[in-house]
Amino acid sequence: MFRQATRLLSRPIISARARPFSTDLPAAETADSSFAEAWKKVIPNIDPPKTPLSFMKPRPPTPSSVPSKLTVNFVLPYASELSAKEVDMVIIPATTGQMGVLPGHVSTIAELKPGVLSVHEGNDVTKYFISSGFAFVHANSYADIIAVEAVPLDQIDSSQVQKGLAEFTQKLSSATTDLEKAEAQIGVEVHSALNSALSG
Repeated sequence: MFRQATRLLSRPIISARARPFSTDLPAAETADSSFAEAWKKVIPNIDPPKTPLSFMKPRPPTPSSVPSKLTVNFVLPYASELSAKEVDMVIIPATTGQMGVLPGHVSTIAELKPGVLSVHEGNDVTKYFISSGFAFVHANSYADIIAVEAVPLDQIDSSQVQKGLAEFTQKLSSATTDLEKAEAQIGVEVHSALNSALSG
């Protein structure tokens, strides 16, 4: 068995044909026109359907130099908190830890956890408590932050947070079904994050 393993490991590795990068793919017009031609050969009486490429806008170019500001869009399901706002930096509560985003940040997608989102504009810092969501950081110094719920930190009542934390902790200890446990655990996590945001 060991002889076969050494023989297999000593063989030269033949790489499979490399997958093309997205920049190597044909332009939208070429891909759409070849699809339309193929469609006309099979079904000449019906117009070809539009492909996703026909609805996509071209990606904005990556600037040659790093801009001085980060453009932020911060949206909720029911409102737009910030729309194309130019700021110096945002700090987001990603599931991997606090993440600072400055102009020129590498493209990133981050899942958000309950915590504080800080928007830094000069000496002004605006803080929001967010429950969850996603952040999309683009290479052209744009950041899109989508949250399920958000509220300015100065509008949170600490006594209500303490009351909610005690309530959900009680529910968690008395939960009997998996659903009750999961709902109580989410409540404890959110209220714990709220409590630490207010105290820190």
